[in-house]
Amino acid sequence: MKATQQIDFVHATDAKAILVDLAAGLRAASVVPYLGPGLAELSRPDVPTTPEALSDFFGSKVALPRRAKGNVWAAAQHIEIRKHRSTVTALMAHAFARPVAPIPLHHHLASLSLPIIVDTWYDGSMRAALDKHDGWGEVQGTTRAGIGENRWYRFYDPAGQEVDSIVADGWATVLYKPHGSVQPAKNFLISDSDYVEVLTEIDIQTPIPDIIKQRRIGQSFLFLGCRFNDQLLRSYARQIIKRSANTHYAIIDVDALSRNELRFLREQGLTPLAVALPRAVEILLTR
Repeated sequence: MKATQQIDFVHATDAKAILVDLAAGLRAASVVPYLGPGLAELSRPDVPTTPEALSDFFGSKVALPRRAKGNVWAAAQHIEIRKHRSTVTALMAHAFARPVAPIPLHHHLASLSLPIIVDTWYDGSMRAALDKHDGWGEVQGTTRAGIGENRWYRFYDPAGQEVDSIVADGWATVLYKPHGSVQPAKNFLISDSDYVEVLTEIDIQTPIPDIIKQRRIGQSFLFLGCRFNDQLLRSYARQIIKRSANTHYAIIDVDALSRNELRFLREQGLTPLAVALPRAVEILLTR
């Protein structure tokens, strides 16, 4: 493929050396882990671990039109229109009802007092790992559809109680769940309508919490278990890493990359590490 020739993939020994350096960067709190559903999948959970699998789950509960099949955001929008928003929320809660056990990397990250941990899936595995430590809290993106509030996100302490941004300023670690989570309050950005206003304003950074904007300055990001095969996912990644360091890294599967993903890697200057995710995790855990 011509597009792949425009990107220098880092393989084998060179990838391992970079990951060793990134492991040191994590311990020094100069690297932000950006976690996708692929990381939760390593726990072999009984929950959907891709947008496509979540769409299939919706389709198993509600008849979907052809245009919505395979597209989780369109599927959720169809259910919201035909049923009710409460039905979407109930289905999401059902889909993620079973706890996802943290893997060793979750526990390792939780122990490092990192300024930010970004977790883009809806499960609670990273929260569960952090729950064994002190000095952390969570900020979640939340839908503005129907709540009548001028808020893009909410803050929660370790006990799951909603708090304000002043309390959050004192946390050593902020777990950022930009799309919401089943824990602690079942906040979900999932339907097309949820993202209409967000994507309208995300270029000017309004939906991104100030505490994330402040703490990302000078930080490199490491994408683990993430795909960029949808415009929405690319938009979020692009805006969350904005105004941070100039060098970022992504664990990728070369054979699975789409043209749009290749273009995104190239445009954002991400260093693509062509190493299997389980092997990358193993290296990051090596001291």
